[in-house]
Amino acid sequence: MGYKIKQDDRVLVISGKDKGKSGSVIRVIRSSNRVVVEGVNIVTRHIKQRPGVSQTGLVKGEASIPISNVMLIDSDTSLPGRVGWKFLEDGTKTRVVKGKKNAIE
Repeated sequence: MGYKIKQDDRVLVISGKDKGKSGSVIRVIRSSNRVVVEGVNIVTRHIKQRPGVSQTGLVKGEASIPISNVMLIDSDTSLPGRVGWKFLEDGTKTRVVKGKKNAIE
C-alpha cells in the first residue's frame, strides 16, 4: 500500500483531542498505519534510571496517532487537502494536494 503522508510533511490533525493542530511528521510507522507529529499527542512517560539512558524521571514526548487523522498541508497555499498523484510531462509521478479546504472547524 502506498502511503501519501511522508516524513517531514506538514500536516493538520483533523480528528481527536488535538484537532486543529498542525506540525511536521517526525516518523511514519507503516506496520500499524500511524504517524508521529511534532507537538501533537504529547504524553508523559516514567523513565527509570539505568545505564545508557540520558534522561530519567518524567519525560514528555510525542506519541503516534492514526494516519487517517491527519491531512497534508499544501506548501504553496498553506491549506489542507487530500493527496492525489499526477504525472508530469516528463513522465515522473508527483504528489499534489487537491480538494483544498478553507479551515477545519
